[in-house]
Amino acid sequence: MINPETWWVKDTSSGVSRGRLIQAYVPHVEQIPKKLSVVGRKEADIHTEAHFEIIPFRYGEAKNHLTLPVAALPAYPGEELLIYRAKRRPLLVIADNSLDVDKKLVLGKPKWQTAPTLLVAPYYGRDESGGVRSGFSDAFVERIRQCEYPQFFWDMLPLQGANESIMRLDHIQPVGSHYNTYHATEYRLNEDALLLLDEWLNWYIYECLDEDGLLADVMRTLQK
Repeated sequence: MINPETWWVKDTSSGVSRGRLIQAYVPHVEQIPKKLSVVGRKEADIHTEAHFEIIPFRYGEAKNHLTLPVAALPAYPGEELLIYRAKRRPLLVIADNSLDVDKKLVLGKPKWQTAPTLLVAPYYGRDESGGVRSGFSDAFVERIRQCEYPQFFWDMLPLQGANESIMRLDHIQPVGSHYNTYHATEYRLNEDALLLLDEWLNWYIYECLDEDGLLADVMRTLQK
């Protein structure tokens, strides 16, 4: 069995690798996102100011792009200006194996096409926090701790803040790998914890479980 006291280990290296705990601002995942809709220019001959409204975005609605150009909000075919709230959260690095692309292959192309990213899973505080954090109910957390939901993973992070945290594997997302995008903490998962996480990811993504693996062993222990 895994020793919970060594679940997180110190890592003061400058590089970031799989299993590292980082912090970054990531968007709230909303069922219906909001979009910025330009209503018109503030004045007809001023291209730098405009009136706009924030409205729900519904896929399939007719696009109503502004025909008059607004310098700060260009309208490109097939694109929308979506608005998201973002919050600084602890994130677990799930993958960091983006390979550098030969510059000759992308000469003259926009950088976003090949810019490397980190694939991360966000943590959410389990306990309530004075109206700032809604938290999770005791009954639900107990179900998570019993390994009933493959998309939820209970943990206790070695950081100030919530006593307990819930990682959501169904919120795995990319963040830029540039050092200005995130803050690397001094902690990472130990090798056994990383192995358990790999089995958990396999359980979530492929809906299969290795009966001889660590996760199955944990589940059997909990059932007892």
